[in-house]
Amino acid sequence: MHTILGAGGPVANALTAQLIQANQNIRLLSRRPVNITNPKVQWHKADLLQAAEVIAATKGSTVIYLCAGLIYDKDVWKQQWPVIMQNVINAAKENNARLIFFDNVYMYGLVDGPMLETTPYNPISAKGEVRAKVSTQLMDEVKAGNLQATIARAADFYGSESLNSFVDKMVLSKYSKGETAMWLGKPNTKHSFTYIPDAGRAMYLLGQSPETDNQIWHLPTAPPLTGTEFMNLAASVFNVQPKYMKVNKLMLQLLGLFDKVTGGAVEMYYQYNHHYIFNSTKFEKAFGVQPVSYADGIKHLSQTLFKA
Repeated sequence: MHTILGAGGPVANALTAQLIQANQNIRLLSRRPVNITNPKVQWHKADLLQAAEVIAATKGSTVIYLCAGLIYDKDVWKQQWPVIMQNVINAAKENNARLIFFDNVYMYGLVDGPMLETTPYNPISAKGEVRAKVSTQLMDEVKAGNLQATIARAADFYGSESLNSFVDKMVLSKYSKGETAMWLGKPNTKHSFTYIPDAGRAMYLLGQSPETDNQIWHLPTAPPLTGTEFMNLAASVFNVQPKYMKVNKLMLQLLGLFDKVTGGAVEMYYQYNHHYIFNSTKFEKAFGVQPVSYADGIKHLSQTLFKA
């Protein structure tokens, strides 16, 4: 039984699609219903903050995928992430299940050069500190021999139906409607973006490969482009002029006064004001896969998610 915690999110949905295609038995866990009509898929209501609910809902699992997302608030993260991680660790132990944790790169902090699986943790944000804490919490159990677990990391992503990534909401969606895009930070710096379907496929492959356990994997991600290059490419796909306005830190702070989620992004502004280069060579070589190019990814989204 493949159990997905945090079902309904973009990566969880992409992973679910891969498991359905492979005719696997799937259990989806979330606080809100996920409506997928398939005899191989069952949904259970569970609050990941409640240990007993997590234990009960994961019973019989062979692989557990932690794909949960929390409201973008550092105080919520500080309070809830360590509790969720411990509850999920306990559930994996109870079921003798493999655990795959979908993670981001906040714990690395500001990196001069490519981010690798071996990059040391050096968080410079409150959210980064939380991510470093829960990643260490998980891998300490692995080192102690208590658990078979994997950390799967992705860069900032694009291709989310919920439009909850900045590039989806502020660039692709804007160009799909012939509007002016908005770019965070410096458009002449390089930035990596992981395509959601690539992340889902990679999570599926890790779930099928026990020999990859007990280590960190960077999920397949195309080589970075500068913001200008990305917007020029996107504009050409949508057949519009690559018009954009820059959003600096002060503007983000002002917007954050009216929107808490936007306010929560202020401390992460460094990611958009410096080069952000994510390296996934390890995964690509191990599995013999290549990430979808930005051109192909954006073109597909223009025909599906952003179809006029």
